Amino acid sequence: MNRAMQLRHLEQAERHVAQGERNIAQQEERIADLARRGANTTEAQKLLNTFFAIQMQHIQHRNRILTELEE
Repeated sequence: MNRAMQLRHLEQAERHVAQGERNIAQQEERIADLARRGANTTEAQKLLNTFFAIQMQHIQHRNRILTELEE
């Protein structure tokens, strides 16, 4: 893969990481709101856990691209 393509993939990976951070923050706010209202947060917490797992994959992908660019 050429450097220009790697840089495009890095840009996309960075966007995914940033969107993941926003998704996590928004879901944490939803959970806090549900908890304040005394609602069950089980399903919302499961979704947050999924967001964390996806975010870890996004970060790992970005880090692989960064490693490739350093070689």
